[in-house]
Amino acid sequence: MRSKVTIPSAFAQITEFESPQVVAEVNEFQVKCVKLKGPFVWHFHAEEDELFYVVKGQLKMQFRDGDVILNPGELIVVPHGVEHCPVADVETHIILFERNTTKRTGNLANN
Repeated sequence: MRSKVTIPSAFAQITEFESPQVVAEVNEFQVKCVKLKGPFVWHFHAEEDELFYVVKGQLKMQFRDGDVILNPGELIVVPHGVEHCPVADVETHIILFERNTTKRTGNLANN
């Protein structure tokens, strides 16, 4: 059955930070909505690339060789194997596009 996703409604249902919610699936990929505030953890994904699209707020994607600032309407793809740390100084709404096997904290034990 075909169904549509209303992004503002999806974010309205999220009550916790750093708790991605799957809103759609495309083949072996998932589209997730997540609210962030504060720093996440440094990590990498050995085999999966990740796409971060900013809907609201501002995301600073930290890399070991410098930071990239993302505003609403901007996205970044973090290639597999690249260590990164997402940081949101204000409440930020992100859409993630990643494989359904992607663990939230990649190489770290607590996924």
